[in-house]
Amino acid sequence: MGTLRKGKCYKKLVRAYTRKSKVKSKSYIKTLPANKIVRYEMGDPKKKFKYEINLISKEKAQIRHNAIESARQITNRRLQLKIGIANYFFQIKAYPHHILRENRMLSGAHADRLQTGMSHAFGKPMGLAAQIKKGKKILTLKVDYAGLEAGKEALKLSIPRFPVKCLIEVKKIDS
Repeated sequence: MGTLRKGKCYKKLVRAYTRKSKVKSKSYIKTLPANKIVRYEMGDPKKKFKYEINLISKEKAQIRHNAIESARQITNRRLQLKIGIANYFFQIKAYPHHILRENRMLSGAHADRLQTGMSHAFGKPMGLAAQIKKGKKILTLKVDYAGLEAGKEALKLSIPRFPVKCLIEVKKIDS
């Protein structure tokens, strides 16, 4: 099994390339890679909360599904330890729908006889990414006043896991 490429390789937001071929089976991606995000909503969804904390993107980019899952794990774990599972509602707003492809190239001594080069460069699917525009919410957290600081701290821990610059916005919910 090969290693995972760095997130900056897929950060740039580009339109999906669709290949048109005379051979029908080569014109589409046959399989969809498995999504690594386990849950999109955590905590207590029925409870009414006073504050909403959002993690908002400052620039447009693609965020891979493994980065979103990593941010979800660290944020959810911190919230469970600090304020308890019944005192927050945490939601992932970014959904990975864009299929990432990779044209694997062999490097090293005598690898030139083993690879196809650019002759069939459509690439094999290797992951999924969420396409994020500037100002879009990535993560949303609803808490009461008692969990406000712990919520901001938990979302700050998730920022280094994303390949974009993010800001944290706190809003009071009128209800």
